[in-house]
Amino acid sequence: MELKKQTIHGATWSAIDNVASSGITFLVGIVLARILTPTEFGIAGMIAIFIAVSNSIVESGFSAALIRKISANEKDYNTVFYFNLLVGIVLFTLLYVCAPLISRFFKEPLLISVTRVIGTVIILNAFGIIQRTILVKQIDFKTQAKISVIASVVSGIVGIGMALMGFGVWSLVGQQVSRQLFNSLLLWLYNQWRPSWVFSTKSLKDLFGFGSKLLLSGLINTIYNNIYYVIIGRFYSADQLGQYTRAEQFNSIFSSNLTNVVQRVSYPALCHIQDEEERLREAYRKVIKTTMLITFACMLGLAAVAKPLILTLIGEKWLPAVAYLQILCFSGMLYPLHAINLNILQVKGRSDLFLKLEIIKKIIGVVPIVLGIFYGIEAMLLCGVLTSIICYFLNSYYSARLINYSTKNQVEDIMPALCVSLIVAAIMWSLSLLQLPMIILLLLQCVVGLALALFIYEKMHLAEYGEVKQIAVSLLNKKWKRQLQ
Repeated sequence: MELKKQTIHGATWSAIDNVASSGITFLVGIVLARILTPTEFGIAGMIAIFIAVSNSIVESGFSAALIRKISANEKDYNTVFYFNLLVGIVLFTLLYVCAPLISRFFKEPLLISVTRVIGTVIILNAFGIIQRTILVKQIDFKTQAKISVIASVVSGIVGIGMALMGFGVWSLVGQQVSRQLFNSLLLWLYNQWRPSWVFSTKSLKDLFGFGSKLLLSGLINTIYNNIYYVIIGRFYSADQLGQYTRAEQFNSIFSSNLTNVVQRVSYPALCHIQDEEERLREAYRKVIKTTMLITFACMLGLAAVAKPLILTLIGEKWLPAVAYLQILCFSGMLYPLHAINLNILQVKGRSDLFLKLEIIKKIIGVVPIVLGIFYGIEAMLLCGVLTSIICYFLNSYYSARLINYSTKNQVEDIMPALCVSLIVAAIMWSLSLLQLPMIILLLLQCVVGLALALFIYEKMHLAEYGEVKQIAVSLLNKKWKRQLQ
């Protein structure tokens, strides 16, 4: 019961962290999208894959290894800290030297200086990885939430201020660098752990045995998740890439944040009961049902309101992003499901299966990339939806064998939530046939969708809905009691 309370508390603060920091970043992005052009967002998007891959290498899978290792000690933490920092410096240097090649590849001269400045986030991130890992291991997401919110607010002010002063694409660079800088500084301020001059090759080898496979898996996944930026940036225009980045930002508000919450909280919680098979299976099942009820509702609802949402918030110049966003929502709604299934492989120590799956899935994922080169961006995204579905069945097949919870059982468990969300989203979208001002249409769709979903769930008495409702009521009661005191 103590673990359940700790997990719910962690999930709550992890959700607050993601909602608050991403919400602030989202609002800042809306302001910047109104000031800047799609082309300027496209230029910033061209370098995204290099930063993402570098950060993945710096992390090296050691965070997951440290979280899983119940008896992790100071020697382990110090060894990983210095290793991460060294790798970060090496990668920054490599990126600095390769900046002219990146610029020539995308045929964008400005990328030389942009790459070199934004590359500093790699070193800044390396400084904070162990501090963050310790907080995750302790399921302390309250502290992380405070740090993320402060860093998001400060970096948002920096980005908007630079945009208003006419810095163009550099305002996006300034926002990213300042956010990572303040995030790392605050992690050191709020966390009492400090490195000492200790380094153990034995500790490094022990952790790397598990983490290396996760590193390679993470690299493959990171490259694949960001390859669309490369394809669109290289074969299309900066303007089209900018449209895609805005669609991806709207999509990630729910898909990526829900995935992050699920991964960050469920992994350390499930690790605590990794040897209790029946308890692990039931906890895992509950996580899937509850998570997907929220995910399906959010992602399908977002697809339904995509046009009035984008036109109301960032204007007509971003109209092409509507179609991209609607397609992305259908692949994005499966991201948390992927994450939950892959968590089981890590919990069970099967990083070899994790790696094997990533390789298989990314080979399948080559198909939409090829379609994108020859048939256009929308064809690439549509094929991505199909590959996402195929990849889910692969993930669930392997995780099912480890905890005796089959893909068939998973689908049966999530199907009620999916059907309700599809019906509600269809009704929300049908309202767009009315000739209403965009802001009125958006409000009407949201009110009708929320009211209809709650009505149906109340009538169906789904256990997962009851779980979500109980958590929400509990949080509201606590807030109400604090206000009365």
